[in-house]
Amino acid sequence: MPALDNRPFVKMNGLGNEIVVLDLRDAPVAVPPQEARAIARPDVVPFDQIMALYPPKTEGTSAFVRIINADGSESGACGNGTRCIALYEAGRTGADHLVFESVAGPLDCRVSGETVTVDMGVPRFGWHDIPLAGPVDDTRAIELQAGPHEAPVLRGPSVANVGNPHAIFWVDDVDAVDLSSYGPELEHHPIFPERANISLAQLVGPDHIRLKVWERGVGLTRACGTAACATAVAAARNGMTGRRVTITLPGGDLVIDWRDDDHMLMTGPAEFEFEGRLTAAMLGATAG
Repeated sequence: MPALDNRPFVKMNGLGNEIVVLDLRDAPVAVPPQEARAIARPDVVPFDQIMALYPPKTEGTSAFVRIINADGSESGACGNGTRCIALYEAGRTGADHLVFESVAGPLDCRVSGETVTVDMGVPRFGWHDIPLAGPVDDTRAIELQAGPHEAPVLRGPSVANVGNPHAIFWVDDVDAVDLSSYGPELEHHPIFPERANISLAQLVGPDHIRLKVWERGVGLTRACGTAACATAVAAARNGMTGRRVTITLPGGDLVIDWRDDDHMLMTGPAEFEFEGRLTAAMLGATAG
């Protein structure tokens, strides 16, 4: 019998980043990669991430969260998914201040209506923290390109780890580059031993950036909260913006505030879509 058979789920989204919430706190069970891939099928409940809630490990926290991508791999952080579980838990308990645990650290959330602010922690910039395959002196721009060798389309990305690895390529127009053509190759480039999220970032003004994201383990997505955070801090490090910026993704806007204590605050909406219950048929074997 599938591990997740007959388990209830809640379908939510954060700026169109498709999220399935599985509350497993009462009867914890692992989320097998093959069952995650089965749920993600177009005719079942397509998602970008599953946010699986487990019993808390630390007093005063609501849950320990495991984040599973659509391909069955696990992620260290998901900003849009965190806003979704904060809204879910606020609706369940009435609380407006919630703290979750994750492999990347604590996630402190404040809920106001359908708007959620999440403390995404402190970014890391060392080559070994991202991680990269070898030493790099300056992660504000590394040696990496995509496209024809003599005329690369993308080059010199900024890199950062905000719970997962990110590479941000600065472009004049995010609509002028077909990210789906370069995302898979760059995600799996040997320079990224744990793969990476790949973003195209367009500077609109000193406090505004447009962003498109190829998400590790997912593909093109309408929004990625960690990519927005990584882009905001990379822009500030490069002197392009101040420490508070609006990031416009295909799904909408996020506000990122990189505080003086180095913590990144991400503010944006989340919403419920529908509830359901997983069945053995939904969890059936996939073609791959």
